[in-house]
Amino acid sequence: MPVKSNNGTVANRFARAGYNVIVKRNSVFLTTIFVSAFAAEMAFDTISDRVWDNINKGRQWKDISAKYTTE
Repeated sequence: MPVKSNNGTVANRFARAGYNVIVKRNSVFLTTIFVSAFAAEMAFDTISDRVWDNINKGRQWKDISAKYTTE
């Protein structure tokens, strides 16, 4: 086991803390991966939908449905 020193760089201390919190236990590591993947998917879907809606504004059913439906 390496000897701990008190004068490590900030990046080294951050990496060591990240390892101790996330990677050291397999269950926490896998949970972090699954939660990160889910969050990335949600973010990608939201951004994609907003870009698509912005490009196709006025051409989608949700934009023109008021012209063709009566309640």
